[in-house]
Amino acid sequence: MHWWQNLRTLWPGALRQQVTRTGLAYSGAIVVVTLGAVLSANNLLFLILAAMLSILGISGFVGKLTLAGLEIDLLLPPHLSARRRVRATVRLKNLKRWMPSFSINVKGAPAGRNLSGNSGFDGALYFPAIPGGVAIEEPIEVRFPSRGRYSGRTFQLTTRFPFGFAERREMVTLRHDVIVYPCLEPHPRYQALADSIAGELEAWRRGPGHDFYRIRPYEALESARHVDWKATAHTRSLQVREFARDEDQMVVIYLDLDATPDQGAWFETAVECAAFVAFRLTETGHRVRLRTQEFDLASPAEGDIYDILKYLALVGLRAGAKPPMADPSSPVQVLLSANPQRLSALDWGGGDGSRILGPDSQGESDTATVTPGGSSEAL
Repeated sequence: MHWWQNLRTLWPGALRQQVTRTGLAYSGAIVVVTLGAVLSANNLLFLILAAMLSILGISGFVGKLTLAGLEIDLLLPPHLSARRRVRATVRLKNLKRWMPSFSINVKGAPAGRNLSGNSGFDGALYFPAIPGGVAIEEPIEVRFPSRGRYSGRTFQLTTRFPFGFAERREMVTLRHDVIVYPCLEPHPRYQALADSIAGELEAWRRGPGHDFYRIRPYEALESARHVDWKATAHTRSLQVREFARDEDQMVVIYLDLDATPDQGAWFETAVECAAFVAFRLTETGHRVRLRTQEFDLASPAEGDIYDILKYLALVGLRAGAKPPMADPSSPVQVLLSANPQRLSALDWGGGDGSRILGPDSQGESDTATVTPGGSSEAL
């Protein structure tokens, strides 16, 4: 059967109908009856042949009518990230008013070039019957392999109804764009980076201010004016009130777009690191600012975190793009660049809380930390 597979691959487009084993056996029976009728001139065999051909024609007509008038839709959550399985809903509606559709299989089609056609669904659904004018919803799990804009989701509808002689197929593409954010799944290196930054911000948050932060044990040489006497009497040890600073420190994340095509794998790692750190810090209530050569947005003052994630979902390399001058607005900075030494020369990362992240010395996609002093270590 290799010749048949080769013919299917060379056929323009996809074959909309495939003969099954049952159909091949039935076709063989038609050939035998035809030979018998012609050679014997038996009227009964001609009647049987006519009935068999009628059944074959009715099977093709009903199969085509079964798939006609079906409308499929994929209901996705508003925010999607790469490589994370999320719940979605497939809605299949029979637009035919009176005629039901039977034995419908729904599968996701594989992705084409430029992420086109990827439905994110790698399973299969079976609908035994869909009455006329009725929409049926089924929950599924979808997973998109990478960040970016998915311009369409293609599904394949198949049926072998009514007699199973052939499998009729229809490809349906949903023509609305879906933005998939970079992967936000916890990663040991990114998690450690986010936790260390959050710890520094918490230490900064404790300080002079008017908003109560917490009650903690008294430390040596502290002023007695903040002692909480009720808590002291309750715990039988000195307790002091601690207040939060009036304004939290902002974290600046700078993503350098200047990288060569052979550094594409590291650039994807940098994008995911920026997305994860920004998302995790925003979840814990910290202010984040993302900067590149073409983008500058602070969350939540100028937009929310999803504006940042949407930009990171679509950003690409810009070889030769010059980085801006150093940002003095915050001493807490995360700098991701394929050329960390160039950022250091522009006075980026001069603060005590700055981290310059670049490729390791072997040129692999693992991220390494370069301090202002020039030393490096793996995250």
